[in-house]
Amino acid sequence: MPFPAIDPVLVEFGPFALRWYALAYIVGILLAWRYMRLLVANDRLWGGIARPTQLEIDDFVLWGTLGIIIGGRLGYVLFYNPGYYIAHPAEALEIWTGGMSFHGGFAGTVIAMILFAWKRGLLIWTLFDLAGCAAPIGLFFGRIANFINSELWGRPTDVPWAVVFPNGGPDPRHPSQLYEAALEGILLFLVLMVLSRRFKLLQKPGFLAGAFAFGYGIARSIAELYRVPDAHIGYLSGFLTMGILLSVPMILAGLATMIWAARRRTGATAA
Repeated sequence: MPFPAIDPVLVEFGPFALRWYALAYIVGILLAWRYMRLLVANDRLWGGIARPTQLEIDDFVLWGTLGIIIGGRLGYVLFYNPGYYIAHPAEALEIWTGGMSFHGGFAGTVIAMILFAWKRGLLIWTLFDLAGCAAPIGLFFGRIANFINSELWGRPTDVPWAVVFPNGGPDPRHPSQLYEAALEGILLFLVLMVLSRRFKLLQKPGFLAGAFAFGYGIARSIAELYRVPDAHIGYLSGFLTMGILLSVPMILAGLATMIWAARRRTGATAA
């Protein structure tokens, strides 16, 4: 399949340019915010568990956005290309050129949530759960933007849906960005929605946060089997990539958190 000719710049007015990459972050954050507001407004899901108000969710959006952007960029700089940015420090700030690490954004958002919950006196595990339920929305749009940018493409293949990327050489390749959009975005969102709505696991603070970390780690590790690792890093050992290595702690921590939350007795003021 030929790569669809999509300009990475959506709109351009003089020196101002709105890129699909930036739009993906904006839309993902706005939809995640709206979804979190819907969750906290639904009394049936909570069973008396204390939760943030919709106004507190509104206030958290700025904190979460800063955590995503700062953590995501720092994670990319530190984990994926530290040598280059040591030599070109000014470019570390050019987030509009691409180069964001999910694992760094995850860490930045966790720090932002801890600080926000401490400042507002909120239950941190409940805030983690809400963010985990909404995060796949942003992941979906981010991976679609990766596809439009023709970046993070997959390994050569002869499957019928393979794509010839303009900067990926003549070989047809797995559209691994779309695999990640489907696994980390759509599938993980649906699983967490069923767990929160049908099984009402928001009443077990921490469980859905653990389910998100576990599910993301598994989904990312599967997608990494089809994705070409960054050229300056390559394979760490055999099939092991940096993406898989950074996902292993998330899988283990997520599993441990789900077990802990499931066994823990909770009440209206559980922390």
